[in-house]
Amino acid sequence: MDISNVAAVERVARVLAGQRLSINAEGLLSSASEEVDAAWEEHVDDAIAVLKTLRAPDPEMAAVGDVAVWQRMIAAALAQPHE
Repeated sequence: MDISNVAAVERVARVLAGQRLSINAEGLLSSASEEVDAAWEEHVDDAIAVLKTLRAPDPEMAAVGDVAVWQRMIAAALAQPHE
């Protein structure tokens, strides 16, 4: 299993920033990496909201994994410093 060295909140915030900035999504920039680096912290609250929503897995997720482990993993992500 791949393990990221970047906190989950930051990763989600970077995705949200990229979605708004990159031409590959809703943005206008063909290369948005520098702008994402500068803007991701503006999306931390949204990233936290996404992770809080994922605390409760849906039935399909629960059927293939350990719900208690999932909930502890999301709680650990939310407990990390966010900025």
